Amino acid sequence: MTEESRTTSHLSVVMVTEQAHVGMQTTIESTTTAMKSSRSSSFDIDYYFEVAVVVIGTVGAAANALILYALVVSKQHKKQVLIVNQNAFDLVGCLFLIVIYALKIVNPRLTGSCGYWLCMLLLSENLLWFAIDGSMINLAVIAVERYLKVVHPVWSKSKKHKRVVYLSVALQWTGSFVYNMALTFTTSEVKPDGVCYGVVVWKNSVAKVVHGVWHFLFFYAFILLIFVVCYWRILVTIRRQARVMAGHSASQPTSAQVQSNHVQSSVTRTMIVVCAFFAVAWLPENVYYLRYRVCIRPIFC
Repeated sequence: MTEESRTTSHLSVVMVTEQAHVGMQTTIESTTTAMKSSRSSSFDIDYYFEVAVVVIGTVGAAANALILYALVVSKQHKKQVLIVNQNAFDLVGCLFLIVIYALKIVNPRLTGSCGYWLCMLLLSENLLWFAIDGSMINLAVIAVERYLKVVHPVWSKSKKHKRVVYLSVALQWTGSFVYNMALTFTTSEVKPDGVCYGVVVWKNSVAKVVHGVWHFLFFYAFILLIFVVCYWRILVTIRRQARVMAGHSASQPTSAQVQSNHVQSSVTRTMIVVCAFFAVAWLPENVYYLRYRVCIRPIFC
């Protein structure tokens, strides 16, 4: 082989190597750009979602504060203790929603005891779910209270004293607080990277599955069953009373009959609205929560 051919061959190898190197650099740069774009897009979606949640929480807090103010001004807060309690739970939940998601927007690095408590109380959404769980329990208590008042009026008047209602309110706040604190502090931790992992660190898979099934049955299925049974029994009782009144009245409808029909339609609307909204609004969250807890190997779920 002549010197010229060897030189030409060497140049060809160098050119091919440089082209391959340039191609690799281009591929790496394009991959890096795509990853950065993906992370940026994900960050933008998360950011706008968190901002939207803060706005929703602000509107909800203002609405519940206005309702509480109206109840106090009209002097109904002493007569409608459970309704006031419901609005109080919702107001507290909205306030914690604003604080928690404002912190998520800031995304602070958690260090020391301050970071630990921020994780356990706020970033794990502990206090938010304390208000939400208490609110759902109070809704069930309101349904039972109305059921007793309509279906068993004599027993309700003799047994339902003010202290019973206030004791029920106290148990709702205390029970929900203790439950969420115990759950969060045993299944949450701050990793060395300064990130809060809330309610995901389980000691074993059995506890995780049991809690997931129990949470779905109690906070969704059982409360929905209470709504359906209580409001259905109320409607049946009111219709029975209306038939009795119609049998003792003349052919022309009286004011009592008109009022009874109005009450029936009001109870029917309340039953449908409460049951339907609760079932539809909470079904996705509870199904997701149950699926996540029951899945021992998430990759196959």
